[in-house]
Amino acid sequence: MAGVSFQKAQRWYPGADKPAVPGIDLEINDGEFMVLVGPSGCGKSTTLRMLAGLEEVNDGHIFIGDRDVTKLPPKDRDIAMVFQNYALYPHMTVAENMAFALKMAKVPVEERRKAVEEAARILNLTEYLERKPKALSGGQRQRVAMGRAIVRKPQVFCMDEPLSNLDAKMRVQTRTDIAKLQADLGVTTVYVTHDQVEAMTMGDRVAVMKDGILQQVDSPLRLYDHPVNLFVAGFIGSPQMNLMEASVTDGKATIGDYVVPVDAAAAATMKGNVTVGVRPEAWRLVGEGENGLPVHVTVVEELGADGYVYGTTTAGGAESNVIVRISGRDSVKRGDTIRVTTDAKSVHVFDTDSGARLSE
Repeated sequence: MAGVSFQKAQRWYPGADKPAVPGIDLEINDGEFMVLVGPSGCGKSTTLRMLAGLEEVNDGHIFIGDRDVTKLPPKDRDIAMVFQNYALYPHMTVAENMAFALKMAKVPVEERRKAVEEAARILNLTEYLERKPKALSGGQRQRVAMGRAIVRKPQVFCMDEPLSNLDAKMRVQTRTDIAKLQADLGVTTVYVTHDQVEAMTMGDRVAVMKDGILQQVDSPLRLYDHPVNLFVAGFIGSPQMNLMEASVTDGKATIGDYVVPVDAAAAATMKGNVTVGVRPEAWRLVGEGENGLPVHVTVVEELGADGYVYGTTTAGGAESNVIVRISGRDSVKRGDTIRVTTDAKSVHVFDTDSGARLSE
């Protein structure tokens, strides 16, 4: 096993007017599950492919353990790649697909058989070893692709959106399988996804990218509770954080008549216009006479134990969307106007122009 180190690794595609990845610095610990997440075109797949040797590194270095692999071909990097389209040979059985890389490496037949049987046991594929890929479900095919990677016993797993071809239910099950498998094997894993729910539920740490630049690298909970800028705040969380512009006067942030509670750090530094962020679950309903933000309800999603209210507020002059999580027993209906508030410790304050975090 080995850690991975990106040292100002840059990828500049020929003919482009700027690099896809300007120069990434990222340390991935031995045995860690690192997730690269961000919107389409943010450079996450390019970063993974630089590690795998499928994209040239124009400047900087990449290390796997103590080895500088920047200029090495993929076959010499001791990595195993898992793609979103499975890339299985249709004419081969599951066992033959899983053993193919070992066969090319001229590993003895008995050793290949033992490696395939062990991987099949781990992945619950034993009863499918003699089937062809067309006889398997999407989730089973992805497990075969995982098995093909496992039998090679690589130093690093590289996974490029491996769940994107699966339906919603299968995605949930398979992401649990992959996370458990990685924890059991202890192999350093770099996983790319655009789905921030996948990132939050699978990664030991998550690297959020935008325009080829790392925005924040942290544990899932830290990303959720302490986003360093507006981009991370809006990207991490489902439903996403409520972000609204507020005016600052005498150290107080207001949206119309609603005085937003903010912590001391934000109160001491904010000026002009700021953007305040509140998670849907941090709002609470208040009565008519209390300090609260008025929200006109447009949609109510009832989920049983709880629900989500989607509405709008014009308190600050411009119309803003607001999402509020409520108890499943709260009687809120479409067309109602509710008032909500929160606590200072639940309010994230950002500089509107720079996007930088101002709160503690």
